[in-house]
Amino acid sequence: MTENHEHSTEDADTPATCSCCGGDIFQEKPPLWKQKPLLIICTSAAIFAIALIFEKFFNQGLLAEIAFLVVVVVAGYEVITGAFKGLLKLHFNMNLLITIAAIGAFLIGHGEEGAAVILLFYVAEFLEDYASERARNSIAALLKLAPETAYVLRKGQELEVHAHSVQLDEKVVIRPGDKIPLDGLVVKGSSAVDQSPITGESIPVTKKSGDEVFAGTINTEGYLEVKVTRKSDETIISRIIELVRESKDKKSKTESFIDRFATYYTPTVILLAIAVAIIPPFLWGVSLDDWFYRALVLLVVSCPCALAISTPVSMVSGITSATRNGVLIKGGEYVEEMKNVKAVVFDKTGTLTEGRLEVTDIFTLNGNSLNDTLRVSASLESHSKHPLAKAILKKAKECGVELEEVHNFKSITGTGLKGKIRGNLFYIGNESLFKDTDLFNDEDFPRERIRELEEEGKTTVLLGNEQEIMGLIILMDKIRDDAGKTVEFLKKNGIKTIMLTGDNQGTARGVASQLGLDEYYHGLMPEDKVEKIDELVESHGHVAMVGDGINDAPALAKANIGIAMGAAGSDVAIETADVALMNDDLAKIEYLVKLSRKTMSVVRENVTLSILVKTSFAILAVLGFITLWMAVGIGDMGLSLTVIINALRIGSQNFQ
Repeated sequence: MTENHEHSTEDADTPATCSCCGGDIFQEKPPLWKQKPLLIICTSAAIFAIALIFEKFFNQGLLAEIAFLVVVVVAGYEVITGAFKGLLKLHFNMNLLITIAAIGAFLIGHGEEGAAVILLFYVAEFLEDYASERARNSIAALLKLAPETAYVLRKGQELEVHAHSVQLDEKVVIRPGDKIPLDGLVVKGSSAVDQSPITGESIPVTKKSGDEVFAGTINTEGYLEVKVTRKSDETIISRIIELVRESKDKKSKTESFIDRFATYYTPTVILLAIAVAIIPPFLWGVSLDDWFYRALVLLVVSCPCALAISTPVSMVSGITSATRNGVLIKGGEYVEEMKNVKAVVFDKTGTLTEGRLEVTDIFTLNGNSLNDTLRVSASLESHSKHPLAKAILKKAKECGVELEEVHNFKSITGTGLKGKIRGNLFYIGNESLFKDTDLFNDEDFPRERIRELEEEGKTTVLLGNEQEIMGLIILMDKIRDDAGKTVEFLKKNGIKTIMLTGDNQGTARGVASQLGLDEYYHGLMPEDKVEKIDELVESHGHVAMVGDGINDAPALAKANIGIAMGAAGSDVAIETADVALMNDDLAKIEYLVKLSRKTMSVVRENVTLSILVKTSFAILAVLGFITLWMAVGIGDMGLSLTVIINALRIGSQNFQ
């Protein structure tokens, strides 16, 4: 292959932003010190300091007032215009409270406090925006991995082109250290790939020919050629980016309540401030200026900035923390709902179990050796594509058993296989295969043993020849290593564990018994699972369903919260579920419960702190113990900063 790294010209007009490149949340931004808000803060602070010098040291009151007005214009332009735009629509917002307070301060000769109110409020708004930006950037740091260009093989040459222009089934080259640009299948080479940004796995996964790789993951070792299976705007990473964007609009019940509360809160505060300014001077003849000032302080201290951001900043912090750990949550409402879950319902195959059979035991009969039993069984099964055959062949390979040539092979649909080895006829299959033979009626036929194994949820394969039953091969769908620990955690936390499966009663009982599940329901069709979810929601109130996102899509949609396993390999899982576990890792259920509880705990802390501080400061303002400086510096900016720092703690904690 000729290595000819050329830049394609066909992508010159490619837009700078797109879903697969990350869109607006991934645009490169100037350094913090070059951003406009920080320049406004620094300029306004400098002018404010000059104004104070004019007033305090040179007795230049007029120049000082002009300088204070300049501060209001520079720092308060967006605040004041926002206030009047809202007022024209009869929308009383936080900007209006601050604008009224600033104007009032100038009218009663407190220009320095009016300017300080505007400046400090602008700083508080900047801190809130910066906190939200940090939360978005924590996603960007993980997902801004898919490169915008790819090295594609075309007509024997390797061309560097924009990822948009790579078509389905084209081959892209990924060298050690490169980021994989598009989803696809490995067609050449093998390497360890770091999938942590998508699945949350901490250890790189070995990828070889036929394995799937995802855009945004990192090739750590070898050379790979990958056939593209999804275009740039259809990759798993682009879908994650889009869902993260959408998640910001799906508010929790707490967020929605606070939004509604704020709608009525602001006009109520304005009316209360008017009452404080007018009623005492009118009834008791006290100083109008004094009570007017107290009313202005009340306006400022009642500004619900901290309360308004207390929930969304906590939710964003929780969602971004989950994304870093391979758990995609589609909105704040699901973070809140997970805390309320009283029962978790699991699908069996592919969820509690790995969805693949493995040999657990081999019982030999009539003096036959284990090696002979496994050798004959594997030789026959080597001609079959049945999942049972794969498990038996895997066991034979692990035991170093060599296969023999099979003649006159025949597959008997629904029952098993037969064939000749070294001139002897052998049979392998289920009990039905032997019903028409004399062996079935023999008193030594192990029917009782088969029943016992079926009661344990195991599958029994019989091996025999024309004279005797040689042995039993016992298989079972392997239970996931972390399933038991997950079930134990849920039960300890008062959450019921329930399994729904289409399998027979014996298999269902065996899995439920091993894991210690509270309840199980067997022999269910997809529509039966939906009905059962309805019943469980009615009896338990809040139910989460965990499934593979494909066969269980209706049940996932019916539950209060649907959780899909292994979403990195399934488009349907990402579409149907409220929460997607990007890897087949049941331990993430425990992580999700802990994250939800911690996030909602922080939300309660922030809301409670905001209400207590605001209420206390409002009372002190009416009593005349609080100045405008204190109201905005401590009661608004300081409180907002405290709420933000508390929320960002969620993202820094490890719930594993």
